[in-house]
Amino acid sequence: MPLSFSVTFDYRCPFARNAHEHVLAGLEAGADWNVTFLPFSLGQVHVAEGEPSVWDKPEQDSGIVALQAGIVVRDEYPDQFLAVHRALFAARHDKALKLEDPQVVRDVLLANGVADDAVFKRIDSGDALGIVRAQHEQYADSHRVWGVPTFIKDDQAVFVRLMERGANASPQDSIRTIERVVDLVSGWTDLNEFKHTSIPR
Repeated sequence: MPLSFSVTFDYRCPFARNAHEHVLAGLEAGADWNVTFLPFSLGQVHVAEGEPSVWDKPEQDSGIVALQAGIVVRDEYPDQFLAVHRALFAARHDKALKLEDPQVVRDVLLANGVADDAVFKRIDSGDALGIVRAQHEQYADSHRVWGVPTFIKDDQAVFVRLMERGANASPQDSIRTIERVVDLVSGWTDLNEFKHTSIPR
């Protein structure tokens, strides 16, 4: 039986990049996982009281265009999703490109065989934003998710910071890393907080 879990992402977060690189490496190496990739807007959770939400004014948020594009590809171009997902993280963290620039997102889509105009049609219509909002709010309510990456299994959710990039690990190391994380999420619920006081690096 496949190991089923979900994991949140916002392309701006370096720790989301680290974790998702491990997930992607594991999947590409044939790990028997059923993974649901969940959008979560860091911009929305940082909206000041009294200010308009990202859902009402998406143009105020630097990550929402890429997040919407990722979700459209996830749902409509699943064969290209893993490559696009990795490339959007790389655009932000390896190339220091601005994800609020639609052309940056379009270039990633085109480089990975996805029709950029079709994706942006879904973004411009508001359909993609509706999906992002619904899934963000669903897990904020059901699992009290507040950040990325959060790993979710059944009724348990845990925010996780992995210090090592998946790009720097072997596929088998990535598989072990993710399976260890997921086991801790649901297999040892008595553990609530475990944080190093310093990072030896």
